[in-house]
Amino acid sequence: MAVESRVQDFLDDKLQSAADLESIDSLLENVKAQQDLLKKQLHDARREHDQAAEAARKHTESIKSKAEGFQTEQEDIDRRLLIVTQSDTSDEAVQKFDASMARLRKLDVTAGYVELLKEVDALRSDCTSKLGKDDDAALEPYKRLQHLVSGLTSLQEAAEGAAPHLVDHVAASVQDLRENIQKSFSDNLEATLKNMNWPKSTDRVALALEKEWATNVGRLLDLQKQELEDREHVPNRSPDEDPPALLPFEVLARPLEQRFTYHFSGNKPTNRLDKPEYFLSHTTDLIANYSDFVQDNLQPILLRHFRRSDLAFTPAYIDAISAFITALIPMVKNKVSSVARQVSSQPSLLSHLVQEVIQFDTTIKDSYSYTPISPSLEWRGLSYFLLDTCGWFRDWLSAERDFALQRYHAIVETQESGELDFDAVSAEASKPTKAAIRVNDLLETITERYRHLASFSQKIRFLIDIQIEIFDMYFKRLQSGLDAYITLTSTVGRTMHGMSKDEQAKVQGVNGLDRLCRIFGSAEYLERAMRDWNDDVFFLELWAELDYRSKNSHQANQTLGSWQEVLQKTSSALGSETDSGLEGALFDETASSYRRVRVRSENVLVETVVYDLRQALKPYGSVATWSSLSSNAAGSSVTSELDPTLNLLKEYFGFLRRAVGKAPLRRVSRQVCHLIQNFVWDNVLTRASFSTAGATQLTTDMRAVCSTIDRFVAPGQAQIGMRKLLEGITLLSLPVRGEIERVRPGSSGADDDEASAWEESNDANSATEDDRKMSLFQVERLVFQDNESARHALEQLGLETLGEADARAVLGKRVELSS
Repeated sequence: MAVESRVQDFLDDKLQSAADLESIDSLLENVKAQQDLLKKQLHDARREHDQAAEAARKHTESIKSKAEGFQTEQEDIDRRLLIVTQSDTSDEAVQKFDASMARLRKLDVTAGYVELLKEVDALRSDCTSKLGKDDDAALEPYKRLQHLVSGLTSLQEAAEGAAPHLVDHVAASVQDLRENIQKSFSDNLEATLKNMNWPKSTDRVALALEKEWATNVGRLLDLQKQELEDREHVPNRSPDEDPPALLPFEVLARPLEQRFTYHFSGNKPTNRLDKPEYFLSHTTDLIANYSDFVQDNLQPILLRHFRRSDLAFTPAYIDAISAFITALIPMVKNKVSSVARQVSSQPSLLSHLVQEVIQFDTTIKDSYSYTPISPSLEWRGLSYFLLDTCGWFRDWLSAERDFALQRYHAIVETQESGELDFDAVSAEASKPTKAAIRVNDLLETITERYRHLASFSQKIRFLIDIQIEIFDMYFKRLQSGLDAYITLTSTVGRTMHGMSKDEQAKVQGVNGLDRLCRIFGSAEYLERAMRDWNDDVFFLELWAELDYRSKNSHQANQTLGSWQEVLQKTSSALGSETDSGLEGALFDETASSYRRVRVRSENVLVETVVYDLRQALKPYGSVATWSSLSSNAAGSSVTSELDPTLNLLKEYFGFLRRAVGKAPLRRVSRQVCHLIQNFVWDNVLTRASFSTAGATQLTTDMRAVCSTIDRFVAPGQAQIGMRKLLEGITLLSLPVRGEIERVRPGSSGADDDEASAWEESNDANSATEDDRKMSLFQVERLVFQDNESARHALEQLGLETLGEADARAVLGKRVELSS
């Protein structure tokens, strides 16, 4: 039924209309072709199935036959194994057979070892027999032995140390052979040097000895070349490890070492523990004296041997002078280490030794550009060997710290340490104390003592443990001095301490300002010094390296100690970075501490001046004769009640002009001007009534104040600080008729320059000639008419800071208007 249904569906699909009946023949042909194709596929499938079934049957029979054969052979082996091993069971026979095979394998390995030892012995004998007869031929078997040892070493590592005794024996044999060869070649080179009269002669090699010289030097280089190349490819070798000296240069250095030992050992006068510069300068003299010789006679040979090898990029191999220095360094290392052990209990001698070694390193690097490992990798020097490898850094750091602290205490405890040094800085800068200058010099000296260290961690420890520590100590001294001044000058402090008049005099007046200026000037001086240091290349590089290492705080903790301590002592911005570059600087935290002391001391200074000035102005505020002065006496002299204020201004600003810089002096003067302005405005100008004579007298008084301040600060500064008051006095001083007289600093005897400066500053605000003819009553009518008229009148008078209400209050104090 399913087939009939599918046929019916097929016919319904193909014969849907009467026209489809015309194509029934082609449809039948297609169906027949498909049927034939399906029959052919069915036939092929049946044939392939029969073939596969036959192959499977044959394979099964083959496997069965092989299994039967294997079983037969296994039984035969078991039977023979039982007979051979004389065992009762198969398992026992297998164990005995494995033991026999293990012994055979050991025997085979032993035979291989014997063959290898025979080969090593043959090559060694061959090399020894040729040595002294044909030295070039003797190097061939030695080079084969070198390759053999290198191969055994790599195989030993791959086999997890399977034959340690064999490898050690072969390596020891080759090493003995190498020493014999080296001794023979070195003796030949020494004979040549003796003929050259070395080391007395530093000329070029004689023409008759050139071939012998080149041959003997070349043989030593060939002997060492393979070892040097193998060393370059050692995977776990430290990149900072100094390269070994070349053998020819070791031979050259032997008589120089003998001379060195003769002069700097035993009881010789040149062998002094307190004079390490003797043997260090002797070494630099050796390098200077023989550098031309090695450059002329050894540089061409080095180029021929190493130019096309991997050693061409190592200055200690390819550069003759660098190779010569490398050969001399070991004898200096031994001497430095010996001296350090002998002076370890004497900090001063140890410190002197370290400084001389650092200077020696600097001389070698600067004079000869000595970088033995790579031109891009700086030589760490003998100082690193002494301080890090030999472990003397902690002792040296402790000694340097003790010396620095002793020097610091000696500076701050001297009698003159607290005095201001008026000649140490420019006239426009604030004057520090002598102690601050000497502390800064001490810190700069400390910088020079560790600037050339190779180890970054040692530089940081020196910076934190000594340099920043002294900065912090001096900061605490300044802060405690400021706290003591504030305590002594307060009312409660005077009462509690029971200060006498003499003691009070030391913290009052100019004496009090002097104490504050010492703190202010010292803090500003050292803060500025730290800003300059932050821009120094040395400290910039130190900061950049510290920031880079801060990315890995675990590693930083291992090398630098507590990372939190480093953050607290340097800058909290450590590790932060923006698009513009690194944030912060090395002395941020310390500089901010000094900045706080500077700002605080300046505020106390201003408060002190303002307080004393306010007390001096009180008599002036009680003057009550402004409305009753006679016109003849007005303006001829300054009001007597103002004399204490003028004297105080002269005294204070006369001292401050010398003690503080131009910028802080102007800040102080601005606060003083604001005080005078507020006091005179509140207690004089808007409280009393003024006649024309009284206004003239007030004008004269304020001229004297402005002239006094400008004389010590700068022309025009008083007018800027008291602009509102001066404009109020200008309005108050309007004449009843005629010209308006402007308030200008200066009275009889005032400096012409100051008066001209005042006039120039007022030019922009001056009214026109016609406008200045406004009288008191004209201005009064406009000011009291309405706000717009008042503003117009003030503009015509050039008064910019006065408001309408202030103008009306001032004009209301003229008795001519009030009456």
